[in-house]
Amino acid sequence: MRSLSLLRPIRAILYSVALLLLGNGLMNTLLTLRGTSEGFSSALLGMVMSGYFVGFICGTWVSGRLIRRMGHIRTFAFCAAICASVALLHVIFVNPWAWLGLRFVYGLSFITLITVIESWLNSQAAGHERGRIFASYMVVNLGAIALAQQILRFDTQDGFLLFALISILICWALLPITMTRRAQPTISDRPKSSLKSLLGFAPLPVASAALSGLAMGAFWSMTPVYVTQLGFDREGVGWVMSAAIVGGALLQLPIGRFSDKHDRPRVMIAVVLLAAILAASLPFAPSQPVLIGLYFLWGGLAFSLYPLSVAQLIDQLHPDEIVSGSSDMLVMHGAGCAVAPLAAGSLMTALGGHALPFYIAGVLTLLGLFAIYRRRRVSDIRTRTAHFEPMVQTSAEALEMIFDDTQPDLFDDPSFYEEHERQRLVEAVNGSR
Repeated sequence: MRSLSLLRPIRAILYSVALLLLGNGLMNTLLTLRGTSEGFSSALLGMVMSGYFVGFICGTWVSGRLIRRMGHIRTFAFCAAICASVALLHVIFVNPWAWLGLRFVYGLSFITLITVIESWLNSQAAGHERGRIFASYMVVNLGAIALAQQILRFDTQDGFLLFALISILICWALLPITMTRRAQPTISDRPKSSLKSLLGFAPLPVASAALSGLAMGAFWSMTPVYVTQLGFDREGVGWVMSAAIVGGALLQLPIGRFSDKHDRPRVMIAVVLLAAILAASLPFAPSQPVLIGLYFLWGGLAFSLYPLSVAQLIDQLHPDEIVSGSSDMLVMHGAGCAVAPLAAGSLMTALGGHALPFYIAGVLTLLGLFAIYRRRRVSDIRTRTAHFEPMVQTSAEALEMIFDDTQPDLFDDPSFYEEHERQRLVEAVNGSR
């Protein structure tokens, strides 16, 4: 009963999230499949899919200004109208260059929708409730994306039905939010970037965010192409994507909680290398059910890498740096996602479909080797033990919701900051040797 009362103030927002993510989750996979059927090469498809992530990154700077100018509800309606119309424009203009521009606009608008939702969630929760509210949001988020993959089986010969359904779902997402009577929140200014200083004293978390983006961006964009080349029909593609997403939803939390209690860099090394081995084994799966099972396990490990890197960064920050540092991690992850489809698609065109899992395995192996190098050469500063939170690529508003009220009392002691800066200086000296 207490959980239900906790969710009552955000019920309308969660309904909108479910509908919006159903449409977006279907859109990402459907476009890849439609482009393949239209004869687009893997390299061309990779370029098209990169447009979404580039728009997503640009939107992280635009969204706050737009919301402050127009308000939450009007901004949501404005961007939902753009996303719904862009979905249909993909059917009207079946051209890779047109799709590239449409994907950029869609990504920019979609991150603004997510920023509206997450800033509203942030404002509706008291500090002690934010963790449970964010957990509920993640369940709805990943559940909707996984369910969306199963809608692929209902496509028609002309390929129009699912694009129309995406547009309808995004339009329906408007209804719960525009009907709410709750006051609109205010949105805070974007935290000042601290990326340069993060690279100086915490290169492993930053590298983990970027390289996990290089792996996950390739998964989201090019996996439907890869499994189609293996002989899967659209229903099979849906099962592969759903398996990886459900694996990520189910295994993130136990992996993260284990890392809270043990040496987090060592846990990350184990997770990333196991994920690399699983990715490299995908081309050798003897049957489709085995491949789906491997994707389930791989998703559980790979989806954990970005939140593990964020948690490791938080281990090394003091409170006034947490939101800005986490926001920079989001940008680095998004940059990796933007490059990944183009890189993976080009390799697939040159070397064949199996280049995708080997590309992902190579990226993860590189991350694992760098993590081992960092662990052996220097000991990263650990000022606290951060609380792992499962997450996917999101907005800075969600990061503020997660980390705003998680600081222990020791941070009120000025001597803590002096010791923290002293440790950073030692780290910089050790790292330069």
